[in-house]
Amino acid sequence: MRWISPVLAVVAAVAFSAQAAPPALAGRFAVVLDAAHGGDDTGGHLASGQFEKAFTLAFAVRLRSLLAARGIQVALTRDSDVTLAPGRRAELANHARAQACLSLHASEAGSGVHLFVSDMAPTPAARLLPWKTAQSAWVTRSLALAGTLNSALGHAGVSVLLDRIALPGIDSMTCPAVAVEIAPQRDLNRNTAGLDNADYQAKVADALAAALLEWRSEQRQP
Repeated sequence: MRWISPVLAVVAAVAFSAQAAPPALAGRFAVVLDAAHGGDDTGGHLASGQFEKAFTLAFAVRLRSLLAARGIQVALTRDSDVTLAPGRRAELANHARAQACLSLHASEAGSGVHLFVSDMAPTPAARLLPWKTAQSAWVTRSLALAGTLNSALGHAGVSVLLDRIALPGIDSMTCPAVAVEIAPQRDLNRNTAGLDNADYQAKVADALAAALLEWRSEQRQP
């Protein structure tokens, strides 16, 4: 996963631009899917010959269809091959007021799905949050979301790695947010399901959709 550098401008408090943003999804359970990279930022070069930016966009569109079929409203940070800075991705996610955001990545390294949550320490929620550390008020919920994703992926037979790292873009999001990096599935016999394997893609997408359905049910509990 190759992260591009954060926006250099220092913003004192969270301030969102409504220009070219998806419609707000307040009042309904909604998910933001952030297809990593795009435009001039190609991401990694996958074994299939595809750039990571193309894989993440195609996977985001696929997952959106699965979620829509289950009655979940979805906003994409990008639906074409465009360049988006981390700060702009956060603006779009925050404007959507979603209950979950998945930042989608792909890698040839490792095995299965890697789940990353911001490494910032939790802080109490406040009316105004510092832009670059806004996620700190949501870290606890993001860890819970990662746990739900982990459970669904494991149930589907997909190996999972969980970690916490600095996440430009996500660190400015005001919702539960997890970076999801998809790698080939490798077993002990060195058999590999590559990123271009249709069955493997379907397994991961179905597991993520199931996890978000579970997450929705948890949010509705009193």
